[in-house]
Amino acid sequence: MAARITRSPAEAASVLKRGGLVAIPTETVYGLAANAFDEKAVARIFEAKGRPSYDPLIVHIADAAALDQLVRTVYPEARLLAEKFWPGPLTLVLPRKENVPGLVTAGLDTVGIRVPDHPLTRTLLAMLDFPLAAPSANPFGYVSPTSPAHVAEQLGERIDAILDGGVTRVGLESTIIGFPEGRATLYRYGGLESECIEALIGPLNYAAATASDPSAPGMLKKHYSPSKKVLIGDPAALAAQVDAPFAILSFRSRYKETGALEVFTLSARGDLQEAAQRLFMGLRTLDALPVKYILAEWLPDKGLGRAINDRLRRASAR
Repeated sequence: MAARITRSPAEAASVLKRGGLVAIPTETVYGLAANAFDEKAVARIFEAKGRPSYDPLIVHIADAAALDQLVRTVYPEARLLAEKFWPGPLTLVLPRKENVPGLVTAGLDTVGIRVPDHPLTRTLLAMLDFPLAAPSANPFGYVSPTSPAHVAEQLGERIDAILDGGVTRVGLESTIIGFPEGRATLYRYGGLESECIEALIGPLNYAAATASDPSAPGMLKKHYSPSKKVLIGDPAALAAQVDAPFAILSFRSRYKETGALEVFTLSARGDLQEAAQRLFMGLRTLDALPVKYILAEWLPDKGLGRAINDRLRRASAR
């Protein structure tokens, strides 16, 4: 049976209380949510996505006050970040309490937590007496969903409901910050610019992506990948090197003379926020074409451009 699409947080809450799976809108992307305290429901997330159990999930809470119910230690820098940027696209990885199931954290002693900034999901969370474990609502490794239609297309037969909150505003997953040995460390670039974080708490350490056994959510080297091969660089130069049909994902240029089957422009006016919001839509659009390659252009390596480049790099990983 196909997932029921609803705009009612109360209906979504009813499904979740019964141990069901609901795709929920956030400001970043759609998440696939279940009761974080119900291990059977959490196991259904991994099954529906085809997600390996070594990849930890992010837990969503209603407000910062709920943080102390789930973690043992809140570092001063983490408290500052939560006060400044929650609700918003920031996940904090902190030492977990025993009430957080090991399945949620992939056996790690830490848990990633955030407060999403979407009115429907904030209303939903306020109706529940449990937090929601929610990775992105897509098959594991594929491009993240930014609309209810994306979720219905790929997971609609495997989940119970979709809470329809429209197209997401940010379009990139949350920025993830952890505190190994008490030192603020960026695990994943995302919808909150690292420059904003460093302006508040000082310089960050940077953790490298990994092929397996990540130490936090969002660290896998290959991820966010369409089915077509992604090559990154100067699309005009790459077009001269490939010997099969291709499409182009550009920042603001048109690349009309390359012979591309289609060119998807992220932001004709060069706006990084607009480019971030359209990135996954662009990858999905081009992936549906009869091409072998998607030729992608690097964006300026600053602000949200760093997060977009991070997603392109992972999409192209072999």
